[in-house]
Amino acid sequence: MALGLNAVIMAGGSGTRMWPMSRTAYPKQFLALNSEQSMLQETVQRLAGLPPCNTTIITNEEHRFLVAEHLRQLGHKADILLEPVGRNTAPAIALAAFHALAKAEDGEPPLLLVLAADHVIEAPQTFHQVVEQAIPMARDGLLVTFGIVPDSPATGYGYIKQGDAIASGHKVAAFVEKPDHDTASAYLASGDYLWNSGMFMFRADTYLQELEQHRPDIYKVCAQAAQALKTDLDFHRIDAQVFEQCPDDSIDYAVMEKTHHAVVLPLDAGWSDVGSWSALWDIKAKDEHGNVAQGDIIAQDSHNNFIVANEKLVSTIGVDNLVIVDTKDALLVADKNRVQEVKAIVAKLKKAERSEHVQHREVYRPWGKYDSIGSGHRYQVKCITVNPGAKLSLQKHHHRAEHWVVVSGTAKVVNGEQTLLVSENQSTYIPIGAVHSLENPGKIPLELIEVQSGSYLGEDDIIRLQDNYGRAEQK
Repeated sequence: MALGLNAVIMAGGSGTRMWPMSRTAYPKQFLALNSEQSMLQETVQRLAGLPPCNTTIITNEEHRFLVAEHLRQLGHKADILLEPVGRNTAPAIALAAFHALAKAEDGEPPLLLVLAADHVIEAPQTFHQVVEQAIPMARDGLLVTFGIVPDSPATGYGYIKQGDAIASGHKVAAFVEKPDHDTASAYLASGDYLWNSGMFMFRADTYLQELEQHRPDIYKVCAQAAQALKTDLDFHRIDAQVFEQCPDDSIDYAVMEKTHHAVVLPLDAGWSDVGSWSALWDIKAKDEHGNVAQGDIIAQDSHNNFIVANEKLVSTIGVDNLVIVDTKDALLVADKNRVQEVKAIVAKLKKAERSEHVQHREVYRPWGKYDSIGSGHRYQVKCITVNPGAKLSLQKHHHRAEHWVVVSGTAKVVNGEQTLLVSENQSTYIPIGAVHSLENPGKIPLELIEVQSGSYLGEDDIIRLQDNYGRAEQK
C-alpha cells in the first residue's frame, strides 16, 4: 500500500532582509512578491499535480489568522500547527511528524514533503517530477533532500557535496557552509556540489527515529508537546510550557549532517529562496534598461534598478544598480550589491524601539484590516475594511470615543442598547465607555472611516467582552 503524502509548509519566518515590505507582523511569505498571489499561496498551489496529499502549515500564534485567510482565498483546507515559540526547523518538523502519525488512519507511516513557504519555483512540472522520484526512496527509509543545480558561484547558500550514485540521486557526502567566492567558483566548476534548498522528503517515523538517535533532547520535548496538542477553531496548539524547553536547532545540524541515510536529488526548476531584493531582481522580468519597476514609476536614464512604488509616483534620474522600495510609512534606498545589510537597518529600528520593523501602517486583523491615515494630539483617523461575514469583538474603551462613517457596504452596529444597520454615507457615534461591535452582514467588503478622539488612543485601550477569534482581552 502506498504511503500517504503529507505536505509540510514552514511559514514561520520573519523575512527581515525584505524590509520595508516584509515586517514581523506581516513577513514575506504573506506578500505577493512574485505574482498576484502571496508566496504562501504559490507554495500551496504548487502541490497541484503531485499525488493527492494532506497539507500541514507550521506557523506562529501571531500569524495564525493570516495563514487561515490566505488558505480561505484559495479554497484550500489544511491543518495549521501553531508554535508557541520559534525553535528552528528540527523541532518544527518533529511536531509535524508526530501530528501526521497521529492522523494516519491505516497505520502506515506517512511521507512528509517539507517545503518553505517563501520559495519561488518557476518550473513546477519539473519540481513535480523530481518529487515523484523521491517518493520510493523516502518510502524505503531514506532521508531525501533536494539540491538545487547551481548556475553561479553563489556565496549566500550552503552547499551539498554529492557522493556515490543511488537511484536517481546521490548519497550525501557532506553539507558545506556558505563559501567565499573562490571556493564557490571551485564548487561550481567541479559539478559535484548543489545548493542546499532546505526542502526534504522522508517518512514521518524515519525522521523521528533519526532525531531520537542524534538529538534525543529535542525528540523528548517534541513528543511531550505533541501529546498535549489542543484544537482551537481551525488551529492545533502545542503545549507552550513544554515546548519552551525545547533546544533550538535546524534539521541540517540536528539530523541531516549526522544520519547515514541522507540522499540528495538534483533539482533544476528555476528555484530561488528570494532571500534579498537583489535575488528578486534576478528572477523578475526587466525592461530594456534592466529595470524592474512595480507601481507608478518614471525612470530617466536609469539602469538595472529594482523600484517599487506602493503609494506615490517615484521618479529616478541617472541612477544605476539601486533598490528603491516605497511603502506607506518607510522608504528604502540601497545599493543593489549591499541589500544584505537591510538586516542592520532592522536591528537599528529594534534598538530604537520603533514600530516600523513590526507593523505596516496598514495592519491586518482576523476580521480584515485598518490603515491609520492621519493622527494628531487627541485624534486618530483610520480606514477600516471588514471582510464579508466578519465581526469585530464586542468591546468598550475607557479613554476614547469613535465616529464611524460608512463609505462602502452595510454595517451592523451594536451601540449600547441599540442594534442598527448603517449604510453608505451614514454614520454613528460611539461614546466613551459604550459597549459596541461592528459586523459586516453583506457579501462585499465593508469600508468605513473611523475618527477616534480622546486623551489616549492606544490599541491597548480595548476591553474585549466577546470575541469570535479567541483573542485575549486588550490584545
